[in-house]
Amino acid sequence: MNKHMSQNTKGMIQLFILRFFAYAILIFLCILCLFFFYLMVVNSTRSNAQLARGFSLLPKEHFLENLVNAWNDASINIPRGMLNSLIIALSTAVLTTYFSALTAYGIHVYDFKFKKLAFTFIMAVMMIPAQVSALGFVQMMNKLHLNNSFIPLIIPGIAAPVVFFYMKQYMESVLPLEIIDAARVDGSNEFHTFNTIVLPILKPAIAVQMIFSFVSSWNNYFIPALLLDKAELKTVPIMIAQLRSADYSKFDMGKVYMFILLSILPVMITYIILSKSIIRGVTAGSVKG
Repeated sequence: MNKHMSQNTKGMIQLFILRFFAYAILIFLCILCLFFFYLMVVNSTRSNAQLARGFSLLPKEHFLENLVNAWNDASINIPRGMLNSLIIALSTAVLTTYFSALTAYGIHVYDFKFKKLAFTFIMAVMMIPAQVSALGFVQMMNKLHLNNSFIPLIIPGIAAPVVFFYMKQYMESVLPLEIIDAARVDGSNEFHTFNTIVLPILKPAIAVQMIFSFVSSWNNYFIPALLLDKAELKTVPIMIAQLRSADYSKFDMGKVYMFILLSILPVMITYIILSKSIIRGVTAGSVKG
């Protein structure tokens, strides 16, 4: 009996040590991830002269000054830029997730002749980087007179092979075909079935892809910089680059850090709103039903 108790005690000690190291590593990684965010917040409270002097871990007293300077900068319009980015990012996120889920639904549910070919083609498109087709895309938008418009920044988001692939894999995990067959027997048409039955089941996956699509579109600089010339249409990344490229007499690093801090607030709010669904989507999507 003493031997058995000794083995149990030894096992409990080993389990405690393993948990201790696991939590220690997780805490270290968490601190490492948050450290650079903390530095950005600290730098947004420092003046340009203080930033020029070097590194600091303690916040200073220039937060409101930097906020006022950034918000009232004559060369850019931060409220307008954030509104432009919000319109583009939110529209792209909604269209991307909905139509990618609809495409995945068609590939997953229907059995047609070129099903494998269609799936292979979509996967092949996923391998092509946006920079390869950027020149032709910009030329086409110029011919269609769609430069200085949000349309070419939103509509192409409908075709998102990465989102389609994730949605299809998720459907294979959580969406049995028997549910679709039962809905058809009850007289439900395909769009009604998709909108009222399939979409609620896909809610965690939709939340995951919405946050990823939103962040990707919000941070997109390359294509908007090629298409948007008018000041009132410029997005947040373009304005940040514009602030950073200011001449030396007007350059204010404190103002730049403040604008960067303001630019990530919508992303943080979106993540907080969707965080529970994101966790469910990642865990459920990794388990094959």
